[in-house]
Amino acid sequence: MNKFFRAIIAGWGAKKLGGGCLSTIIIFILIYTLLGKCNNNTAKADQPDPKRKSVAVCR
Repeated sequence: MNKFFRAIIAGWGAKKLGGGCLSTIIIFILIYTLLGKCNNNTAKADQPDPKRKSVAVCR
């Protein structure tokens, strides 16, 4: 997810869920971090494992 959209979504969620200034900031950081972790899991699945070597099989 693009960092800009991640910040927009986290800001909207923090505004809706936060009660005061400090709780809004904490909720923003929490949502922003969770959205970033969700994004990393899918990105790692698309990339090949660097430890594994490719082997060509000729017949």
